[in-house]
Amino acid sequence: MISKRSLLKVYILGILTMGIYFIYWYIKTKDEINSLGGDIPTAWLLIIPIANIYWIYRYAVSFSDVVKKDGNGVLYFLVFWLVSIITPAIVQSELNKIAEEISAG
Repeated sequence: MISKRSLLKVYILGILTMGIYFIYWYIKTKDEINSLGGDIPTAWLLIIPIANIYWIYRYAVSFSDVVKKDGNGVLYFLVFWLVSIITPAIVQSELNKIAEEISAG
């Protein structure tokens, strides 16, 4: 099940909780992308130095292959890693489109 989330709410909660909500958001969207056929490993890797870079890479590749279907996983990885504040905007807007398509029929 893909959840439609407000981007404004994601950013406000992320800022108010000093980033904790962003971790929660990553976990929830990881589960949603995996339900679509992605291959993102356990979110525990997010809190392990160096392993979190691998996790972001797998997240970006799965997002690219399953959600966007454009094969630009390395490009998304660089964007998600180097400019991580825009990751929720990119990912959630695409997941919202899928959620709308599913709810429409």
